[in-house]
Amino acid sequence: MHVTTIVNGVDLDRLSGTIDAVAADSALARFQFRAANHWIDGGYSRTTIKDFYGAGQEDTTRTEPFSVDSDEPPVLLGQNRAPNTVEYVLHALAACVSGTIVYHAAARGIALDSLETTIQGDLDLRGFLGLDSGVRPGYEQIRVSIAATGDFDDDQFAELSSLVRYSPVRDIVSNPVPVTIDVTRA
Repeated sequence: MHVTTIVNGVDLDRLSGTIDAVAADSALARFQFRAANHWIDGGYSRTTIKDFYGAGQEDTTRTEPFSVDSDEPPVLLGQNRAPNTVEYVLHALAACVSGTIVYHAAARGIALDSLETTIQGDLDLRGFLGLDSGVRPGYEQIRVSIAATGDFDDDQFAELSSLVRYSPVRDIVSNPVPVTIDVTRA
């Protein structure tokens, strides 16, 4: 009788199978994620996310697209219909570092009882408004605080702290990524 081992909500047999498959065929590691955005009004827009390529094929498991709205607070001329885009970056980073810790801890047999991530980003609006070329339009600094509880020793806790290095979103916001933008007439 086969017993599935679950640690931190992660099926270790499936995780091990994924690791083995990618180690045997590095082409399976290549993914392409996609999103399409439609501007609605002012700072309000809607992004749909459905299709992606990964594990050597086009994914067909999503029957309906995800819909994600973005707006601005009134102080930034919006109507608070959704978080703004820079808040989504904080969400993406917080969710990614948390997920990264959970998956890597599970693979190492480190069980977590809880994991809470708090994140803050500082932004100077003068960059976005084009008022000061010396001020970047994006975040100047992001601070992440993670509180973990569980039955782990000091060495395992130190290992948990180091696992954020595997976070894709942490890497994206910490290192330059080539971005190509093509604006066309529709």
